[in-house]
Amino acid sequence: MTDAARLMPADETTRRQILSAQALSVLDGIVLSLNANSFIAATTAAVLWLDGPAFGILLWLAAVLAINLARYVAVRIVRRMNCAVERPERALGVLSFGALGSGLAWSLPPFIGAAHGANGLNPYLIFIICGICAGSLMQSTAYARTALLFAGPPLAAAFASLLFAGTTEAYVIAADALLLAVMMLRASQFSEASFIRSQMDRLKAVALAASLSDANAEIRQSYHQLASLANRDPLTGLGNRALFNERLRNLLASGLPADTLALLAIDLDRFKAINDTMGHGAGDAVLVEIASRLVSLTGPTDLVVRLGGDEFAVIVEGEKAEARGRAIGDGIVRLAGDPVLIGERPVTVGASAGLALYPQHGDTADDLFASADIALYAAKEGGRRRLGLFNPVLKARIEHQRLIEATLTEAIEQRQLQVVFQPQVELATGAVTGFEALLRWTHPELGAVAPPDIVRAAQALHISTALTGYVATRAAEFLRTLPRLGLPEAAVAVNVSPREFSGDTLSRLLTGIAKEHEVSPGLMEIEITEEATLDTQAAGAELTRLEAAGFRLAVDDFGMGHSSLAYLVSLHIDRLKIDRSFVSGIATSRENQALISALIGIGHALSIDIVVEGVEKEEEAEILRMLGCRHAQGYLFARPMPAAEIPRWLNEHAARTRPSAR
Repeated sequence: MTDAARLMPADETTRRQILSAQALSVLDGIVLSLNANSFIAATTAAVLWLDGPAFGILLWLAAVLAINLARYVAVRIVRRMNCAVERPERALGVLSFGALGSGLAWSLPPFIGAAHGANGLNPYLIFIICGICAGSLMQSTAYARTALLFAGPPLAAAFASLLFAGTTEAYVIAADALLLAVMMLRASQFSEASFIRSQMDRLKAVALAASLSDANAEIRQSYHQLASLANRDPLTGLGNRALFNERLRNLLASGLPADTLALLAIDLDRFKAINDTMGHGAGDAVLVEIASRLVSLTGPTDLVVRLGGDEFAVIVEGEKAEARGRAIGDGIVRLAGDPVLIGERPVTVGASAGLALYPQHGDTADDLFASADIALYAAKEGGRRRLGLFNPVLKARIEHQRLIEATLTEAIEQRQLQVVFQPQVELATGAVTGFEALLRWTHPELGAVAPPDIVRAAQALHISTALTGYVATRAAEFLRTLPRLGLPEAAVAVNVSPREFSGDTLSRLLTGIAKEHEVSPGLMEIEITEEATLDTQAAGAELTRLEAAGFRLAVDDFGMGHSSLAYLVSLHIDRLKIDRSFVSGIATSRENQALISALIGIGHALSIDIVVEGVEKEEEAEILRMLGCRHAQGYLFARPMPAAEIPRWLNEHAARTRPSAR
């Protein structure tokens, strides 16, 4: 079976469509082929006549011209009856029969006396036969049968004539002719197979286009419904981000009078914890209720939208926009604090809001929204559950942050950031058990940059992993020096942002750094916040990979978030770091003492080390020792310092603690 036959589809309709395309393709080129055939026959007859006049030459030429005329008449009839479309198999049969007739006529010249010279078949005639056969293949790429029926007889006749000549030269030419025939056969089959493939692809494309056209018609038919739905949030029924952007831009483009437009950006507080602990159904119920409360605070000219997630916005339009914006912002902060019933269970969330005014805080949609977002961010930074109003101080803070972002990448590359180390000690003996790596940066323009600002800039630039790698590399370099300082078992802790726990990038990075610097992963402690442990799907797998690689895991600021103890056990956390807020005032606060004692008890029960942060006074250290706390860090023992200062501090610390050592 030929390649073309194998490709021909089983579906009858598709097969007929391809046969029709083949017939039309052959018909398109046949008139030119017949004219060329007749012309070449006439010139060939003339050459043969000049070599040796013979009546057979004239008879052969007349036969070729008659067959070509008959083929031309047949082609006209096939076209007029539209056989190529309606009966393609019959059309191809007629065309094949005509090709065979012409092929048989062209098989006669090798046997005409004038076609033979002293050494066998006339070389000119060999050239003409091979050329006209090759030309037929070029003209019949869509349907191999017509080309093969035409080319087969002349090539066979030429081959036989050469063999009968009996000379070495004739045998060589015969071999060449046979090779040419085989190549023509394969080329013809490949061409037809390629044509069939292209037609099948075309038919598929036509079918797909028809399907898309039908779908497009249905879409146009329901356009008005979709246009309405496209601007609505399906959960709350409020407007969505698309409607918000369109309305705000149109309002600003209309040339509003000053003080007639205010923009509120609203974000729910601790909403993620509800989704994580109670499920997304509970979260959806909270969003619907908060949306209802927000709408109740607004007027008919105000637009309330849900931007996505737990983010809302209100465009306050009309007179006294600022006063009404403040009232709506204060109102939603108050109402969001009222419990929401999920089934019979009351759930409390909160809300923070930011307010920006047109045109004082922005005269474009993007600038005005950015200002409202900045005010919202400031409200969250100020303790949440409050309304923030944009002001120049906030703008200066944002410009400050943008300058940090503009120079942070270069600072990392140039090693301008400094990593300092704060010791962790055993309360009973004063022995140094480890260090925490902390980031410091003295900016050439801004001066000292707070570590949270550095982390926020790295997150905004999507280079958090590079920043973590920078700190971890300095920590690994420091770890290599500790055995020489008499601290072969001391660990170094590195803080990691919760946003870095997607995929396996973090574990691969830290494993590579430990291997490159030839330090044990067991001496590198990875500090995470409780926020990271809440997102079990994103963080769990990566934490498990870090644990499997041998790294120690610690939860920083424990007690300030919402960690599940069961989840901490499943992650095999090695250490909990108790936040400074529990230590402050512990000497006089029985409540803080009870909390610290309970947390220490939890750590002992789970076989987890406890480290108390922020110890600044001797009386705090003494009470912690009495409560059973083993490890601590804070200014009482040492401030964070560069690695180069650690040896001197160790000598001084040893001198201070030696007299009290037991």
